Amino acid sequence: MHSGPVSRRTFLKAAGLAGTAPAVLLGRSQPTQAVSANDSIQIGLIGAGGMGMADARTALSVGGVKLIAACDLYDGRLALAKKEWGEDLFTTRDYREVLARGDIDAVIVGTPDHWHQQISMDALLSRKAVYCEKPMVHSLDEGRSVIEAQQKSGKVFTVGSQGLSSLGNEKAKELLAEGAIGTLNYAEGFWARHSPVGAWQYPIPEDASEENVDWERFLKGKKKPFDAMRFFRWRNYLDYGTGMSGDLFVHLFSSLHFITGSPGPNKIYAAGGLRYWKDGREVPDILIGVFDYPECEQHAGFNLSLRCNFVDGTSGSTYLKLVGNEGSMDVLWDEVILRRNKSPELDEFAREKAKEAPSYQDRKRMLPPEEIAFRAEQDYKGAHYDHFANFFSAVRGGKPVVEDAVFGFRAAAPALACNDSYSRNEIVHWNPVAMKRI
Repeated sequence: MHSGPVSRRTFLKAAGLAGTAPAVLLGRSQPTQAVSANDSIQIGLIGAGGMGMADARTALSVGGVKLIAACDLYDGRLALAKKEWGEDLFTTRDYREVLARGDIDAVIVGTPDHWHQQISMDALLSRKAVYCEKPMVHSLDEGRSVIEAQQKSGKVFTVGSQGLSSLGNEKAKELLAEGAIGTLNYAEGFWARHSPVGAWQYPIPEDASEENVDWERFLKGKKKPFDAMRFFRWRNYLDYGTGMSGDLFVHLFSSLHFITGSPGPNKIYAAGGLRYWKDGREVPDILIGVFDYPECEQHAGFNLSLRCNFVDGTSGSTYLKLVGNEGSMDVLWDEVILRRNKSPELDEFAREKAKEAPSYQDRKRMLPPEEIAFRAEQDYKGAHYDHFANFFSAVRGGKPVVEDAVFGFRAAAPALACNDSYSRNEIVHWNPVAMKRI
């Protein structure tokens, strides 16, 4: 049975929230231990597209990290990697050549989703630590194998839902545990995008051809004629990507599960449609998911709704809202807005002052603030930096990462189940503890 929240008065007293000025989410300096030139972590990048390159840049900004190898199936990306990081960078189309190197401690897996499972397993069993982009796997039946590979290898493995490590999520977790919103009963998340050229319509190089693209390896055993659209805009196709839920819902699941400690929902339903971007893609541009979270040791039962809109005419926004019986929180990676119901209770200070006040019956009282904003300090390096700093700290023997293979699968599973629910028009029943479909 979950433990109940502390009382509202206890929370107010503990949090010291007597004023209305924005509170500050204190930044961190990570990693905490000194890093010398002799204990630099040497990494390889597998998948040097937009996200992979961004990940590598963030990883190198942490300090004490050196990139020595890059792998991609398009030669143009390997040339760009050498241009950015030097001609001595080892490059290859075959990720196994990166894993075979004894001088690599860890790899970043930034490939299309359908390669995450195989490369992660091979890397772990090659004694490499792994930072794998989300979602951890491409389908529900792949999760167990990655978990087993991590357990067998004993190496650090984390999934790249970067917001999980943010100051915003950490503050929300703390506030929920302190009873700031009472008992959680509902949550909702929203992710929106609008692009004049189309969502996920990544640029296709003019020179793209079978001469400089390893199309056969990309297909992973399937047979299709060369199609540059599928290679460079793979998120639009289910053979390689996981749609809106795998790309974006999984971030919201990761944050929610971190804040609440939840293993996940047991009932999943999704609806949506391809409303606008009818450009050959196979996945919807509007998706709505509804989820039941059963009562468990970590929390009372609650419901979750998630929305994703790629046709958003307002330029969109991203947020996660947690609603309890005494208040709510809007959670972003660098900000938390706490709102509470007006309370007839007096805090301890006001109670003492009331004794000194005139005693006429209808005199009004001073109320606590209805909204408190917690914001990151200026120059906060952000969630992406935090996530990599935590990963490298764990590689050096520090505190274990939160988003390991078990956590990563529990975040990926309901997102992947959304695709099944949408395509089959049915509710998916899931056991979040055993991590299997019912």
